[in-house]
Amino acid sequence: MIDTYRHKGLRKKLVEDIRSKGIRDEDVLAAIEKIPRHLFLDSSFVEFAYQDKPFPIGSGQTISQPYTVAFQTELLEVKKGDKVLEIGTGSGYQACVLIEMGARVFSVERHHALFVRTKELLARLQYSPRLFYGDGYKGLPAFEPFDKVLVTAAAPTIPEALKQQLKPGGMLVVPVGKGQTQTMKRLTKKEEDIFIEEDFGYFRFVPMLHDKAR
Repeated sequence: MIDTYRHKGLRKKLVEDIRSKGIRDEDVLAAIEKIPRHLFLDSSFVEFAYQDKPFPIGSGQTISQPYTVAFQTELLEVKKGDKVLEIGTGSGYQACVLIEMGARVFSVERHHALFVRTKELLARLQYSPRLFYGDGYKGLPAFEPFDKVLVTAAAPTIPEALKQQLKPGGMLVVPVGKGQTQTMKRLTKKEEDIFIEEDFGYFRFVPMLHDKAR
């Protein structure tokens, strides 16, 4: 678990890169500058860890490019103490960004091998989200309601269960679409069954599969 001055310098450059692309939330940028992204990647990708690019992490999944992580997190308007449900733990990097911002993170992963590997990694890095193996479409009804919900895979439609697990005033950020690109959406829950929906451009995510925990 080595994090050198060179790694820290590369993170500073990465932060300036994503700042130049429009990210303004200083808490998001500070979290990205602090977290050693190279430790979340296979050793063959370590030299590229601080490029603003996605990389494979196994099980057909990727670690999102830092700009996308920052963009989704900024849309979520995370406040210290927020109870956040993340759908798609993946490498665990996004969960760590949320934790660095003071969120209490509950995260669901459907790929068992990835779930086990990420749980071990985050324990070594001394991050402590609540991790669950299961179907993200169902959310975590036993732990609702949540202040925020973040989906890190492409959903063909917005899962109804996730909308219902939000507190009034809560926000859900999710990439929606069945094609190769998706529209980033933010839903704000005004009251039961009343939502304000906003669109924030096009992105590309791996698909979120229904009832496919494996």
